[in-house]
Amino acid sequence: MELHLEELLGQVTDFMKTEANADTVIGKEFQLGEFKCVPVIKVGMGFGSGGGEGSENKGKKGEGIGAGAGVGIEPLGFLVTRENEISFIEAGKAHGLAAAFEKVPDLIEKFAESRNKEVIAN
Repeated sequence: MELHLEELLGQVTDFMKTEANADTVIGKEFQLGEFKCVPVIKVGMGFGSGGGEGSENKGKKGEGIGAGAGVGIEPLGFLVTRENEISFIEAGKAHGLAAAFEKVPDLIEKFAESRNKEVIAN
């Protein structure tokens, strides 16, 4: 058995690159009325590998390799833009992404209020 440790590490690294991004974890940016919302995440990665070979006194020989990887992804919140205004809606650490979604009704309410003002003004 040939040890292909470099090839294995390359495959693990490629997998981590393709899987750890906002599109696959949270989703793409979306439009909510006049508001454009962009997810913001924090990604941590790590991997380890090892290999070895050995033999017994009886002439038996063995070898092996192994690798593992981990990806930690934490949603931080959303960047929200409207015309020239930009703000950040933080996802609470205690509640994760749910905290960001709790603020969405406030955005909808502000949007509805601005629409009502426009309708009344016209």
